[in-house]
Amino acid sequence: MEKRALVALALSFLILIAYQFLFVRSDQKRPESHPRTEEQKTAPETREALPVPQPPVSEQKKSLPSEERVVRVETDLYTAVFSSRGATLRYYELKKYRDKEGKNVVLLENPGAVAPLGIGSGEDLALSQTQFQTSGRDLALSAANPSASLVFTYADSSISVKRTYTFFAGTYRIDIKDEVTGAPDYWITLGSDFGISNRADTSSHIGPVLLKETDRIEFSHAKLNGEKRYSQGLKWLAQEDKYFFASLVPVTPVEEAKIWQQNESVVAAFRGGGSAQAFILYAGPKEYDVLKTLGVGLEHIVDFGFFSIIALPLFWILKLFYRLIGNYGWAIILLTIIVRIPFIPLVNKSQKSMKKMQEIQPRVAEIREKYKKNPQRMQQEMMQLYKTHKVNPLGGCLPILLQIPVFFALYKILLIAIELRQAPFMLWIKDLSAPDTLFGHLPHFIPLIGGFAVGPLPILMGATMVIQQKMTPTSLDPTQNKIMMIMPVIFTFLFLNFASGLVLYWLMNNVFSIAQQFYVNQKLAREKATGAAAG
Repeated sequence: MEKRALVALALSFLILIAYQFLFVRSDQKRPESHPRTEEQKTAPETREALPVPQPPVSEQKKSLPSEERVVRVETDLYTAVFSSRGATLRYYELKKYRDKEGKNVVLLENPGAVAPLGIGSGEDLALSQTQFQTSGRDLALSAANPSASLVFTYADSSISVKRTYTFFAGTYRIDIKDEVTGAPDYWITLGSDFGISNRADTSSHIGPVLLKETDRIEFSHAKLNGEKRYSQGLKWLAQEDKYFFASLVPVTPVEEAKIWQQNESVVAAFRGGGSAQAFILYAGPKEYDVLKTLGVGLEHIVDFGFFSIIALPLFWILKLFYRLIGNYGWAIILLTIIVRIPFIPLVNKSQKSMKKMQEIQPRVAEIREKYKKNPQRMQQEMMQLYKTHKVNPLGGCLPILLQIPVFFALYKILLIAIELRQAPFMLWIKDLSAPDTLFGHLPHFIPLIGGFAVGPLPILMGATMVIQQKMTPTSLDPTQNKIMMIMPVIFTFLFLNFASGLVLYWLMNNVFSIAQQFYVNQKLAREKATGAAAG
C-alpha cells in the first residue's frame, strides 16, 4: 500500500504540473485580444491625465458627434470617466492598488469591441453608439459629500431612455437605473474588457463568468464556440482576472444572459423585461469579506475550488493570524502548524507502521519468492506476517490521502487571495503572491521550464524533500527507491514558478514532517534498545 500512497501523492501533483504546462503556458502564448496602438502603448506614462480612449479618426467623423462630453467621477477608491456616447464607461482606475510598475491598477483603459454598460433595444446594442444628453459635471465624493448622481438621457420619435448612475463614497458599488420606453426589448452589456487588469497572469481564469443559482460558469475565448444563452436563476455577470473584476448584479428581474464572441473578444450581456431596469455595478478587488457583506452573492467571484468547504475556514484562520501578527508570511507558518496538529497522531502511527514494514521487508521478499506460483497462499502468509508483527499495510496510505484535500484547499487560498498580493514576508521575499526571483530566471530556450523564476525558497523546499525521503522508512526495493528520489527534483522545478506563499507553506510543512519523523525514529530506537536490554 505504500506504493499506492506514493502514486496517489504523485498523481495529485501531476494534476498541478499538467495545469501549469498544458493550460497556463498555452494561454500565455495567446496574443492580447486587442493589440494596442502606439498611442495606447504610451498611455501608462500619461495615466495621471486620464486619457479617454477614442475610436479612429475616420470612425469619429462617422459616428461620434463633436459635442461628446465626458464626466469624471472621483471617490476615495476609484476614478471613473463616463461618456455621453451611449452613456457608457470609458475609463476606470483603482486608487488603492498598484501594478508591478508602481502605478494605479486600471480595470478599463481601452473599451475594446463593446463599451461597458452600453444598451440597446436589440442585441446589436445600437444605443451604445448614440449621443446622449447630460447635464452632469465632474463629481468628487468624500465624507462631506458621500453620494451623488449622474443622469444621461436620449429620445427620438420612437424611443426614450433615461439612465441614472448613483455613486457612493467608501465603496466600489455604483447603482444603475435605466428607464426605457418605446423599445421592443432591452439589453445591457458589461463589455469585453472591463474588469481585467492583467491578461499575462493566467494562473487563474480570465474572462466572463456567470453565477446561475449556485453554479459558477466560466467562459474563455479559446473554448467558446458560438454563443451561450442562459435563463432563470441569473445572479450576476462578471469579467475577471486573478485579483480584480467588474460585475453587473440585477436588482430587477432579468430574462436572459448571453455570452458571445465579437472581434476576438468575449462579450457578456443581460436582457431585461419591463420599462425600468436596475443594476448594481461593482468593479474592484476580490475582497471576500467585503463582497459577502453586500448580500448579493458576489463573494462567489472568489473561487476557492472543489474543496471550498475546507478552504473557507482555513482562509478565516489565515486572516486571523495576520490581524494578530501583521505579516502574512508568519501567518502562513502558523497556519501550517495548525493544519498539521490534527494529523499528528495519524502521521505518528503511519511512520511507526512504515518503520515496521521496513524491518519485515526481507521476510516479505522471502514469502513472495517462495509462493510466487500460489498467489492465494502468498496472501495468507502475508496477512499472518502482518498480524504477527502488528503491522497495518494501509497505515502509510491514509494520512497522505487525508492531507491531499487540505493541500489543494491551501493551494487555492494562497494562489488567489488578494490579501497576499504584494504582501512582504522578510529578507528578499517582497511579494508572497509572486515567485521567488532572487536568482533571476531560467533561460527561455530550455523546454517547458524556460523563463521560470529561480530563488532559494523552492530550492530549500526541494532540499527538505530529499532529507524527508532519506529519513522516511520505505519498503521499496533499491531501484524503486532511486526512481522516487527523482520526485524532489521534479517538485523543485514545478515550485520554481509557484507563489512564494505556497512554497513557504510546503517548505515549513516539510520541516515539521522532518522534525516529527526524527522524533518517531528516536522513539522507536529507544523502544528497540529497551526491548533488547530486557531480552
